[in-house]
Amino acid sequence: MNGPSKLPAAHWNLDSIVSRLHSARIAWRGARGRLREHAGVREFPSRESLRQIVNDLRGALFPMRLGPIDLREEVEDFYVGHTIGAALDALLQQVCLELQYVARDNPEPEAATRERAIELVRRFGAELPRVREALDLDVLAAYQGDPAAQSVDEVLLCYPGVHAMIHHRLANVLYRLGVPMLARIVAEIAHADTGIDIHPGATIGRSFFIDHGTGVVIGETAIIGDRVRLYQMVTLGAKRFPPGENGELKKGLPRHPLIEDDVVIYAGATILGRITIGKGSTIGGNVWLTRSVPPGSNVTQASLVSDMPDCGLGG
Repeated sequence: MNGPSKLPAAHWNLDSIVSRLHSARIAWRGARGRLREHAGVREFPSRESLRQIVNDLRGALFPMRLGPIDLREEVEDFYVGHTIGAALDALLQQVCLELQYVARDNPEPEAATRERAIELVRRFGAELPRVREALDLDVLAAYQGDPAAQSVDEVLLCYPGVHAMIHHRLANVLYRLGVPMLARIVAEIAHADTGIDIHPGATIGRSFFIDHGTGVVIGETAIIGDRVRLYQMVTLGAKRFPPGENGELKKGLPRHPLIEDDVVIYAGATILGRITIGKGSTIGGNVWLTRSVPPGSNVTQASLVSDMPDCGLGG
């Protein structure tokens, strides 16, 4: 009986691959004026670390629902304190990385960076009770706004819109405190999990509800009032992107819609530009809207008119 045949060894030309990747990295950094010594340490915040931090904070915000499966109520406060403390310690490291990255061209002493990071994380921690209060209103809005919801617990555990808002409420605090890269990573983790894309700079009022959620996009400078409800595939986007002197798009300009209180926007609606959707308005499915509408408007795709003249539909 013949023995097993000898298979040829596999060769991947790793030396060539590694060398070419090295050249690509050097070219990328050099084009951005970043050919410098990195001291052999990580330069950027870690997406994996931030995912764990947010998971821990979710558990601390809602310990008996999103915390450990074996958590008992008599040790709830101990768990919350211990978990928040560990999460803030881990967040401090990530904040230091972002602050060091921002100051890479004019570095400051490490002790000064750490002092600034500690103060920032302290302020973030102080915001957590307010975040919990805002999320309670979001959960209640989802329960009251969906006849299929059987309980607020079901909403918190199952609804992607609530999952996205937990991330957004935390990311928005980071954004306002001046660490936008960390904020964006937190937001993009929720985007990957839910299909809901909320820029951390968006301002969202109380009792906000995204039903179903997949495909919702909310831009950086959008401002949303209280008791607003969105359905899937809604876009609150920019109409145009003016270039700057160097050809790159100008950053930070107000370019997204203002949505006033008690507005409902149905599936597939696209609302573009710095326009205002007046209080109490209803925007129907698949509407394309680029001009402001007054309070109480009812804009539908079928008729292409609202119950007010010159509703502003179209380009």
